[in-house]
Amino acid sequence: MNYQETVNWLFNRLPMYQQQGASAYKADLTNTILLANYLGNPEKKLKTIHVAGTNGKGSTSSLLASVLQEAGYKVGLYTSPHLKDYRERIKINGNEISEKFVVDFVSKHKPFFESNDLSFFEMTVGLAFDYFVQENIDIAIIEVGLGGRLDATNIINPLISVITNIGLDHTQFLGNTIEAIAKEKAGIIKPLSPVVIGEYTTETKPIFAAKAKENKSEIYYAADLIKEVYPTELLGDYQFQNRKTVLQTIQVLQNQNEFTITEKNIKDGFMKVVQNTGLLGRWQQVNKNPKVICDTAHNKHGLTIVLNQIKKEKYQNLHIVLGVVNDKDLDDILPLFPKKATYYFCRPNISRGLNEKLLKEKALTFELIGKVYLSVSEAYNNALKNASPNDFIYIGGSTFVVAEIL
Repeated sequence: MNYQETVNWLFNRLPMYQQQGASAYKADLTNTILLANYLGNPEKKLKTIHVAGTNGKGSTSSLLASVLQEAGYKVGLYTSPHLKDYRERIKINGNEISEKFVVDFVSKHKPFFESNDLSFFEMTVGLAFDYFVQENIDIAIIEVGLGGRLDATNIINPLISVITNIGLDHTQFLGNTIEAIAKEKAGIIKPLSPVVIGEYTTETKPIFAAKAKENKSEIYYAADLIKEVYPTELLGDYQFQNRKTVLQTIQVLQNQNEFTITEKNIKDGFMKVVQNTGLLGRWQQVNKNPKVICDTAHNKHGLTIVLNQIKKEKYQNLHIVLGVVNDKDLDDILPLFPKKATYYFCRPNISRGLNEKLLKEKALTFELIGKVYLSVSEAYNNALKNASPNDFIYIGGSTFVVAEIL
């Protein structure tokens, strides 16, 4: 198989959450452990930082990777989902894994994958860990895919565990209360390994504290401990808390005396994060007049901050290109959106995309008025056509909507 055939096989042959949703979720680590043993346990040969949380995982992971790169280290970065190409998930110092490595890895291990019915995510985690070991990296930043306790990445024993925040998302897997979700995310806290908490609430703090105590883990609450943050080229309001989380994590890492990181490395890492890691879709401006911003926020916790940031913008009229996936709780997110805006309803081009007509009908019950379009690009082009230079266009609702614009 060539690269495209290999990626198609990964996407279609076996369960993949990005395409399928709930049916791809596996609620145990048996297969991941089986795969790790088969590959010679690459996870045991890596120094890692493990990043979980409802929102901000990708930004936090990328900021950490950028700072460590500025400090001169060879840094692996594992994130999900990808926006354009599968290889975005696995990078070293901002460079994506080669097509050849992906093809050779799948070709070599395909019989094992098939005979053990491994999921897309399990195979991808195995690929990433194997690649990082072969490339002899200094440290890997590993973003959790979904949840924490039962996520395929949770076979590592990290130098530091990081939990950014807790919100209601993926409730069909993780539980429908903040406490239940916090317990799942706290599952990445490991014995004697320190944990950094980005944001906490009265419901989540006792859960984190209890899990840390059980594991004899030092716990650090970044929101309380970090008083001053450095500027970053990431302009979303939600990055304020992510920056605190990263600064606290770097401090803990410095205390372990394994890595030398200067204040200049941190400042440069914050200002060059996009250049260093290729991070996309976070309050990203894609047009000037009219100003067009796209953002991957897709749940109540993330959208609240983004929509509040839009209120601070100066514009004549607001245009919103909106699409979502079919397992999104619309009663939870649609009330957040402003009534005084023109909507362009569309469906992201994946099997989980919610039909644009259904989205329009539901939006109407919240007095959100607009037309339907057959694709994200058609919706965006119509927004551009209708907008004056002084207007503001926001594109969002789903990572997959943003992916089609970039």
